Amino acid sequence: MRIIPAIDIIEGKCVRLSKGDYTTKKVYSESPLEVAKQFEAHGIEYLHLVDLDGAKASCIVNYKVLEQIASKTTLKIDFGGGLKSDKDLRIAFESGANQITGGSIAVKKPEVFRTWIHKYGEDKIILGADALGEKIAISGWLEESDEDLIPFIQEYQKEGIKYVICTDISKDGMLQGPSFELYQRILTDTPTIKLIASGGISTFKELPKLAQLGCEGAILGKAIYENRISLKQLETYILSKE
Repeated sequence: MRIIPAIDIIEGKCVRLSKGDYTTKKVYSESPLEVAKQFEAHGIEYLHLVDLDGAKASCIVNYKVLEQIASKTTLKIDFGGGLKSDKDLRIAFESGANQITGGSIAVKKPEVFRTWIHKYGEDKIILGADALGEKIAISGWLEESDEDLIPFIQEYQKEGIKYVICTDISKDGMLQGPSFELYQRILTDTPTIKLIASGGISTFKELPKLAQLGCEGAILGKAIYENRISLKQLETYILSKE
């Protein structure tokens, strides 16, 4: 299972929210690049970079931060937040994104998202399936849609989607553990999906459990920033899998 730390950006700074609520913003670092370099120094290869300003503005905003991290580290970056147009996507890839995550666009403009899957391929486009009470949430989690989580994933599976990041919003940033049961159901109903668990991871011992379920990756945020899980622990875990 891949270990994928998250950096969420507001106004160029590394922040975390609780349950996606912008009023709970806590700044952890003025320099996302320095944070990314720390991850890299501990053997981490992947990064989940979220443009929270972009998610609110419905267009890419913090692409300079992406460019900086991509050009000054070897991290493979998946980038999301506010990607709504072909132009946004082009900017993200030109700025160094290895993959992009589309969430709201997959709900609001499915025909656009489908063209991205077919144009860039299943290895470049990740479906962001963020859910509250098993309904898909959109627009930086500020809106709930009518889409049910598992049928939503299954529809895009038919279009060729391979990677899915699923965040249970009720767990995100709460440090109370991830949604094991939800991930188990997704993996049972869509067994060929590469599922990346996100939200709620709070202790190191939850990681082997997610791996055992069959998750392809795990995104960690606040647990790292609040020193619940150390970078040294993650480094040891990664080395043990090689």
